[in-house]
Amino acid sequence: MFTGIIQEIGTIEKIEKNGDWVLTISASFSMDALSIGASVACDGICLTVIEKTDRCFLVQLSTETVQLTTARWWQVGTLINIERSLRMGDEMGGHLVSGHVDGILKVISREDEADSIRYRFEIPAEFALYLAPKGSIALDGVSLTVNEVAGQVFGVNIIPHTQKETTIGEKQVGALMNFEIDQIARYVGNILKARGLA
Repeated sequence: MFTGIIQEIGTIEKIEKNGDWVLTISASFSMDALSIGASVACDGICLTVIEKTDRCFLVQLSTETVQLTTARWWQVGTLINIERSLRMGDEMGGHLVSGHVDGILKVISREDEADSIRYRFEIPAEFALYLAPKGSIALDGVSLTVNEVAGQVFGVNIIPHTQKETTIGEKQVGALMNFEIDQIARYVGNILKARGLA
């Protein structure tokens, strides 16, 4: 389980594509903080550490993960958001994020708004039900507050801190990002659908 608060921006150092993909990812934190078998969210994708070196950790991506996420376009040198999994007693600063990516969405507009960036995204139609103003969504693993919703389009503001500490501020119109809808919204939406109310 994660909070959507990014701890670091990592770099893809190597990609091996023999069967399942094996990625080598560098990060500046001490690898002593990671155990083999630990979960790490990489651009919002929950992956398992299978090996580590002094400055890198290795993860394995199944065919389904590659097909359903932006990982299919990662290359050596790609920068990704990294969050290590929660431990008992850790502060909950964002919202609960599972690392089970729901799909990919597109940036449809980007505008400067004071010191922030106002982004608008288009989400696949089947997920629009789960969006609400002031609700939460995770984009590339980052916990964000939804500002407004109009059908399949929603907006968020990216403050300077988030621009600096994550990769989101570099996204341009047309960029594709992983998304995970809020878990509470998912359960409520599924109940409404089951009762024919949505």
